[in-house]
Amino acid sequence: MTVPTASPALPVPLAGGLVLRQARPADLDQIGTLLAERGEPADALDHRLVATDPDAGWPACAVVVDGDRVVSTATLLDEEVRIADIRLPSGQVELVATDREYEGRGLVRALMRWAHDRSAARGHVIQAMIGIPYFYRLFGYEYAVDIPPALTVHTPPPGEATPGLRPARPSDIPVMAALQETAQSRFDVAMPHSPACWRWLLAHEASTLWVLEHADTVIATGRTTPPEDDGLLLAEAAALDEAAARELLRGVAALVPDGQVRVVHRAGTVTAAAWHDFLTHEPRRQAEQYYIRIPDVTALLDRLRPLLWHRLTAAGIDHTGRDIVISTFGAHYRIPVHADGLGAVTAGGAMQGPAAVGGAGVAPDYLPALLFGPHGIEGLTRIRPDVYTAQEELFQALFPPLTADVLSYYLPY
Repeated sequence: MTVPTASPALPVPLAGGLVLRQARPADLDQIGTLLAERGEPADALDHRLVATDPDAGWPACAVVVDGDRVVSTATLLDEEVRIADIRLPSGQVELVATDREYEGRGLVRALMRWAHDRSAARGHVIQAMIGIPYFYRLFGYEYAVDIPPALTVHTPPPGEATPGLRPARPSDIPVMAALQETAQSRFDVAMPHSPACWRWLLAHEASTLWVLEHADTVIATGRTTPPEDDGLLLAEAAALDEAAARELLRGVAALVPDGQVRVVHRAGTVTAAAWHDFLTHEPRRQAEQYYIRIPDVTALLDRLRPLLWHRLTAAGIDHTGRDIVISTFGAHYRIPVHADGLGAVTAGGAMQGPAAVGGAGVAPDYLPALLFGPHGIEGLTRIRPDVYTAQEELFQALFPPLTADVLSYYLPY
């Protein structure tokens, strides 16, 4: 968790006499009404949980007001993204809504500017989010990390439904977090639930956390959403072993009369192995990805230096005395390679032909995918003419394909 620092100066006057300021307790009902009208009814409770939580609180939420009327709002959550052994303080914008009468006046743009300024003040080096297709690219976000598919359960595992499945309680948070940490340890990139998020998930209405007990010990956990036309969704499933995973699936299937369940596939985990024969593995019809925003490329690359050095040495590549050069065409970044590690990252101006100096060219909108995504530079060069390198061995070692697992407040299904 990042250490709280001062938020950007508020209030901010906007056109037409509107004012952007920190939300206050007196705004709670108006914010809830606005979120419920423009989003889901449960959003009002979710905002209340964040605003009244000691780890987030009112400074995490901003509003635009017209006099005493709340006409737009947004919330910034503290997150953490792990890549290999490096933990990156991160932000996530949620609970964004604008009154219909005030749309088209740049209020979301002003709130996103507030959120990004607050994120920087809290030491976040990236932002991650689920968002409306394309819309958040207008604010510097780019698609980077695959959202795993939700697969249909065609036949639940044989056996009787377990009586050990029950809704989770606050006292279960440590063991649920431990099960998730074990599941996420198999992935190159992971975003876990924050301690505050675990509390909110237990209290909000959009999903339910479950645990499976055996001999008074929690051996599996999962998160379900209410049944819809295509069945009940089981997400974030983690289990101690394959037997526990199958028992969890049986118990969840018993929650719905027709047993129709979809499960989020977490490749390489215990649950994926245990459920393989019970799922319908259909080809994906549409790409779905999480957004990533990189506000300061130099700062992020500097954080990643130990990882890049490890990849370089693990590949047995000796680049000592030279620079790793990455160009986003409008700017470029140099990382000196010393005998004992990588030097500080420096930024420079436009570089249209990085291959001439042995560097890599990466269009800026594909940099998040390069650093966090499933294709690596080799895959990106096959689909993007503006991602390329003259030193394939070097840059394929530095930027391999990555697996990822994201636990978010809202499920992207």
